[in-house]
Parts: sequence; C-alpha cells; structure tokens
Amino acid sequence: MKVVFVASEGVPFSKTGGLADVVGALPKALAALGHEVEVILPRYRLTPQGASVPYAKSLTLALGSGYKFAAVQDGGRAHGVQTFLIDCPEYFDREGLYQLKGEDYPDNAHRFAAFSMAALEFMKHAPASPDIIHCHDWQTALVPIYLRNLYQEDAYYGKSSVVFTLHNLGYQGLFPPHLLPQISLHAGLFTIDGLEYYGMVNLLKGGIIFSDFITTVSSKYAKEIQTPEFGYGLEGVLRSRAAHLQGIVNGVDYEEWDPSTDKLLAANYTPADLEGKEACKKALLEAMGVQTPVLHRPVIGIVSRFASQKGFDLISSIAEQLASLDLYVVALGTGEPAHEELFRTMAAKYPEKFLVKIAYDNVLAHQIEAGSDMFLMPSRYEPCGLNQIYSLRYGAVPIVRATGGLDDTIEAFDGNSGTGFKFQAYSPQALLAAIHAALETYSTPKAWHRLVQNGMKKDFSWTTSAQAYSQIYETLKKAKA
Repeated sequence: MKVVFVASEGVPFSKTGGLADVVGALPKALAALGHEVEVILPRYRLTPQGASVPYAKSLTLALGSGYKFAAVQDGGRAHGVQTFLIDCPEYFDREGLYQLKGEDYPDNAHRFAAFSMAALEFMKHAPASPDIIHCHDWQTALVPIYLRNLYQEDAYYGKSSVVFTLHNLGYQGLFPPHLLPQISLHAGLFTIDGLEYYGMVNLLKGGIIFSDFITTVSSKYAKEIQTPEFGYGLEGVLRSRAAHLQGIVNGVDYEEWDPSTDKLLAANYTPADLEGKEACKKALLEAMGVQTPVLHRPVIGIVSRFASQKGFDLISSIAEQLASLDLYVVALGTGEPAHEELFRTMAAKYPEKFLVKIAYDNVLAHQIEAGSDMFLMPSRYEPCGLNQIYSLRYGAVPIVRATGGLDDTIEAFDGNSGTGFKFQAYSPQALLAAIHAALETYSTPKAWHRLVQNGMKKDFSWTTSAQAYSQIYETLKKAKA
C-alpha cells in the first residue's frame, strides 16, 4: 500500500516537539511492515544543509487571486522511507518554524496553505496515486479540506483516503474569515457545519470534518477530547465522528533512545548492569556546573516546552519547597517567557539545586534522561507524551499527572509492580505529594531498584502502533474499493 505522510516537521529535518519524533519514526515502522512510504515536509532554514538535492524545477500554486511557486527537493531515502522537501523560501526561510520570539508568524495560514497545496500538486507527479495520505495537526488540515473542496473532481485522488492525526487539540489554526478566498476556499465553507468556530476560521475543525479517519496519540486522550474539559470547543464535532476516531499510543524509536547504545552518553548501561547510569549522573551534574556532585542526592529531570499545558504553573507554586529538599532539579527547554523566567530566577537563587538551560539541545536531552533518577511531567493535559516513555528505558522514574497518554503509559508503583508515580488532582499539593512519595521510595534502595527495573523492561516500540495504523489503512482502502 502506498502511504504519503504530510507534516510540518519531522526528524532529522526539523523539530519543535513530539510531532517530529512521530513523523521520523512511524513511517520507518510502516515501511518495515511492507508499505511504500513517502514523507513530505517543508524545507526550513534550520533544515540541515546538504539534507537534500534538487528534484523538480517548480510547482505552480493557485492561491487566492495569484500564484506562488515552490521547488521540490529530494531529502533522500532511509529505512525504506523516501522524504521530499517543499522549498518555498518566501514562507519557510525563517528563523523559527511557526513563531518568532514567542509570537506566531502572522501569515501562518498562507504558509501552510502553500505547503498543503504543494504537497497535493507534487503527489500528482507520481504515476500511482497514494492509497493513504496521512496528515498531522492543523498545519496540514488543509490537505483534506482541499481534497474535498478543490480536488473533488480530480480522478487522480479518487481512491485516496485521508487519515488525520491530532497530536494536540490545543493548537487549532484559528484565523479571521476573510482568509478563505486568500487560500482558495469558498466563503460558503464558513458555516457551523464547516470551518466556522466562534466567528473564526478553524482549520483543525476542517481537518476533522473532511478526513476519512481521525486518530489521536493515546486511547485516553481520544476519550478526553470528546468532553468539554479537553475538547477546546470541538468536543461536539469529535463526538459526531466518534465512529471514525481511534486513539493509538505513540511508540518510540529505540534505535535513538536506548541507553545501552546511545552514543551521546558518558557511559552506556542496561537493566542488568546499571553502573553506567551513575557515571551519567555524575557527568550530567558536572556539565550543568556542579563542582562536587553529591551522587546519593536524587536528580529530578525536566525536558519540555515551558508551557502552562505542561504543568509549569504547578511547578512555580512549589519551586521554593523543591529548593528546600535534598535534591537537584535539572531543567531543559524553552517556551512562555514567564516560565523561562521562573527557572532563571531559581537557578540564580539556588545555583547548587536548580540547574537550568533555556534552549533546545538534543544532546543534553539524552544526557538528562540518563543522568536523572526521576523525570517530572505534571501536565494539565498530555495527548501522549514521549519523554515519560524515554525515561522508562533510561531508568529515570516518571512522576506524572494521570491524564492522556501519561495515564496510559505509566503504571502506579505499589511496592512491587508499576513503573512510576501518578497524581490525579491538578494542584500543587497533589504534585508535591507525588514527589514526596518518589523520594520516600528512593530512600529504600531495594524497592527503587525494582521500580527502575520494571520501567526499563517496558517495550513501547513502534511495531504495535504501526500495526494498528496499518489496520486502519487497510479498512479505508477496502471501503474505497
């Protein structure tokens, strides 16, 4: 079966979050199952130089009352997956993927309209149409919208089905209604049954309505988003499509995330031999500026976008209490200015306790997973989350709020079975209680060792998830036939 992924980011070409990891790993797992898989991404300024070679001269895109032009570059073939990059410097030769200094680019709708149309036009250069076009989040929601409204008479796509994956319903692509003709859509789509959403155009809503099947990245999140608490105003639309909505937990790429082979670590280790983990802990603390690391002191790691969704308002509420405990907090990330400032302030006030780097740093992310004893993810909501799964394999015990994929992937430790610590209420008190429970267990080496072993032996490889997607693809292909 021919499957084409269309996404706004994907490793190793571009990344701001977990979407890129999924787009980098799931196609490989699908190719291993025998599918013919291609990936189409934008070429950004940060895309590594030499990551592509010219492929086609240009694509002509009829957008609004004029034309835009894009080139296609060959991103290479790896692990059975062919990648193509849409090169449109006017829209993508910029410092950030979606934002500059925390502010969305004002022409994001036009940028990803051009990308979506370019992807559809480029696919038509192949002799065979795709059986499945797999799109991700609002940035590619225009692919199914265009297919069902601009390309509905195009016989080339007559047997193509669209799967649309929701990675985070909190980002919907909201724009004023005068946008529609500018991106070649009829004003008649601005209705309650179409793209209208409280007086705005909602591209994510369009992706949900016009796709053949919707997936999201954990079973619990698929249920949560059909409720007012987590649905962000789209719970009714999602309930109407519940028969074509499924949650599939993300896998992880253990070729990249495995402490026994990870070349970015000070030492490698396995569940049977954890000696290297202490070497990683010492190296991490020294790299973060601790002159004389106290290795019996637990390290709590954080690698995240610094956003309220991730629970940083809770961390802010207990920051002083954390500083009073005998532990280290090692934090890496960027995001909302208030949360960045929190960590800068705590690092300045408690330089031997709060070890902080405000940046995106993949190498350090690996080192924090390996050097931490615990890993903190107190999210307000979390569609899936990947870092808690990485943490299991690296022996960094997750402390998580029981929401979405965090609840699906972490089992509460009962002294014998289980893989981490969970709390229910979204409150500073509940978070602090979970941390105290983890610290108490850490003080009992035998129980802690059992807990670490439980987590490291868990398998969240992509094979199972890829098989679930493959079943959806097969069902859609049969339906089209």
